[in-house]
Amino acid sequence: MTASQDTGRTAPRAAVADALREDILAGRLSPGDRLREVDLAERFGVSRIPVREALSQLQSEGFVTLVRYRGATVSAPSGSAARELVQIRRGLEVLAAQLAAGNRGGAVAGELARVVELGRSVDIAHDHDELPSLTLRFHMLVAEASGNQQLQVMLEQILERVSWIFGQRLDTRTRVSWSDHAAIAQAILNGSPIQAGYLMDEHIARDERLLDDLDADSSAD
Repeated sequence: MTASQDTGRTAPRAAVADALREDILAGRLSPGDRLREVDLAERFGVSRIPVREALSQLQSEGFVTLVRYRGATVSAPSGSAARELVQIRRGLEVLAAQLAAGNRGGAVAGELARVVELGRSVDIAHDHDELPSLTLRFHMLVAEASGNQQLQVMLEQILERVSWIFGQRLDTRTRVSWSDHAAIAQAILNGSPIQAGYLMDEHIARDERLLDDLDADSSAD
């Protein structure tokens, strides 16, 4: 189904926002790319009003920058915004891991184990193009396994943005990440909330330290 076809089934604003967000997350749109309302309206077969609303929504999510009289561009993630996002994510994901362990993975226990094995295999094969979607899938499954619908909704947006922020830094984090994922999944499947929460906390703390290191390297350059 194309985005323009989808607008007939959902609100045009939501369909346009979803399609553009997907393009940004997939790298089809890069930081700095211009997003002209007239071009987008033609692409999606809608008026400029839902396009403008979609761009405003994506600005609130951090994916788009709107400048008066200059229009919209794809945002470049800032170091401070990334750090704040990871800090929020840390608290929510620790809770999700604890609740998921209380449920022993619930209905997605098998899928959680399968994604970990697949991620480790793909990492060993150095097929890094596949890893962002698998990493995002792992964390989404932990949120789903928590059984808390509100927590799952809150984490979805945060996890998408975190995945986007780290998308160009795979070589520095994937091997440690998948070792972490395996340990977290095992604690969840074993029904160990304290251990699952601790391991998730340590896992995301590494991402915070990585951001600090990257900022330090940028300042040195």
